[in-house]
Amino acid sequence: MPTFVPIATVEPAAVEALLDRAFGRDRHGRTAYRLREGVGAIPELSFAAIENGELVGTIQCWPVELVSDDGARWPLVLVGPVAVEPARQRGGLGKELMHQALDAAVELELDGAMMLIGDPEYYGRFWGFGADATGGWRLPGPVERHRLLARGTEVPAVAGIVAPRVTVAA
Repeated sequence: MPTFVPIATVEPAAVEALLDRAFGRDRHGRTAYRLREGVGAIPELSFAAIENGELVGTIQCWPVELVSDDGARWPLVLVGPVAVEPARQRGGLGKELMHQALDAAVELELDGAMMLIGDPEYYGRFWGFGADATGGWRLPGPVERHRLLARGTEVPAVAGIVAPRVTVAA
């Protein structure tokens, strides 16, 4: 049984190597990576799974925002990537990582507007993510519309573009 720890306690190179094994070295060209450019993961919502001293899975969550066509800004939490060591995939570890992040979001009251790009049947069935509110959202790259999912009581059903949420210190 793995132990879940803050991802910040794991060597970043080990996380990157796991992401390469899980998603391939060409993963940086995906639209989700454009949403994460220039921002760091949310530490309180990002976890690593360690088993027998080895990194076997990770989940990271990121600050993004929806800028509506009328200029209003809606903060969102981008969930993912969820990476599991290929030999361990389909064993429930990814689901456990999702629970770690989503439970932490609830505890910290950061669960009002969450989004991800993923399989609607899977993420909808287990965690209530759906595409009902995302029809007018645009991303900085291609996305299959039915895979652009959101959940939470504060998810805006408006037209606009999703981008990294960069906060500037005053």
